[in-house]
This record gives sequence, structure tokens and C-alpha cells, in this order.
Amino acid sequence: MGRWYEAAVVSTCPHYMQRKRGNPVMVAMELQQISPEGNFTMTSSSSRNGLCMQTSTGYSSTDTPGRFFHHVARSGADVDSFVVHINYSDFALMIQLSTEKPSGTTTTMAKLFSRTQSVSPAVLHSFKSLVRQYGLSEADIVNQSKGECVPSEQVPKAITTQPQVK
Repeated sequence: MGRWYEAAVVSTCPHYMQRKRGNPVMVAMELQQISPEGNFTMTSSSSRNGLCMQTSTGYSSTDTPGRFFHHVARSGADVDSFVVHINYSDFALMIQLSTEKPSGTTTTMAKLFSRTQSVSPAVLHSFKSLVRQYGLSEADIVNQSKGECVPSEQVPKAITTQPQVK
């Protein structure tokens, strides 16, 4: 649990990618376990309409270690999250598969989380390998390198989407 940063993302959802490319601000998250069964809450700060907003999402554990579920009411999407690889003190690689109801539209998303605001070249290489493995384009990866947003503060305009490497 604890603090993580969403360092890089890629998704098959064009709207999500357009928003991320337009403002690659680092998403800071706090994970807190809320039950002995492994359920947890993710509180994150992310950019929306030029402002940093804080949201909380409840994740439910499943019978499979490293697999979690949550529902996004705004889009009616059920989301399965899979931790593919983790080094608890450094980084985590995750795949999220979502299905919107009732349309049945599916989205695949790969995320790289880090304990710090930068990642090593080796970790970035591992993320790129995961992206290719799931049929996503390495060229579409958005590396969130604009610093961390603080709730209620204005977000600076995007300058670059180049990777921030340690």
C-alpha cells in the first residue's frame, strides 16, 4: 500500500489518451487497505479541465492474488486490474481491462507505477515489453513527466511527453 505515482500509461481508449497527451501531469496516489480481505481505496490527484482534482476509488480483491475489481459509474465500466510485475519498494506494472455497460465496449490499458517521480531505464524497458505483449503500441506511451498536481491548484500547460528516466 502507500504512495505511488502513475509514471506512464497507454490505452486503446482514444479519449483517455487524448487527455493524457494533452496534459501529462504525474498522478499521485495513496493506497489504503480497508478490510482484512484485501479490499483497498485508491485516493488520487489528477488533472481535470486544468485543475487538479482528488478522487477516491474502492477496489475489491478477487480470489486471484494481484487481481482487483472496481466499477466506474460515470462510464458504466467494470474494470479488472492485474498486477503483472511488482517490486514493492520501486515499481509495479499493471494491466487494466474494462468493459462499458451496456455497449460492451472494451478497453485495454497498461500502467507503470513508481514509488518515485522517475523510473530507471530497465523499468521503462520492462513496461515497453509489457505494452508490446498486450498488443499496444510502444509509440503511444505517455510518460507523465510534468510533476505532481496538488488538488485545487491550476495545472501547468503540457510541454513534453518524453520519458523521465533516473
